[in-house]
Amino acid sequence: MEFYKFKAERLDGTHESMEKYKGKTIVVVNTASKCGLTPQYEGLENLYKTYKDQGLVILGFPCNQFGNQEPGSAEDIQEFCQVNYGVSFPMFAKIDVNGSDAHPIFKYLKSELSGLLGGKIKWNFTKFVIDKTGKPVKRFAPTTEPSSMENYIQGIL
Repeated sequence: MEFYKFKAERLDGTHESMEKYKGKTIVVVNTASKCGLTPQYEGLENLYKTYKDQGLVILGFPCNQFGNQEPGSAEDIQEFCQVNYGVSFPMFAKIDVNGSDAHPIFKYLKSELSGLLGGKIKWNFTKFVIDKTGKPVKRFAPTTEPSSMENYIQGIL
């Protein structure tokens, strides 16, 4: 249950413990507003709306480490997500996902589910699924559309 020990800053500057999401199925995703994969926000929001009452939560973590594709401020990111995709799932402050300054949540997730590049995240919209007990159980590639994750998520809700 190590995942629940982490904290992260929301886009509004408040700090939130992952303990808040205990007992839920969680998808953690690194996001970007100016990426070819950015339209995945729509699919993530659809998954969230469809399954949130059954215990799914999606946690978005903007990241500017891939091609400078998330250059904006917290306010810019919030506005972009709301206006363009109606994002209602929790969004967190911009973080690093690779390197020595990587956020502890992503260091942990990469150590549990290493992926094709070992301990690195390849690009924006890498998705990690954490089950209701707090155990990371599945990693989806950046190019995996959220709709392609639906059957897997249904199976663990």
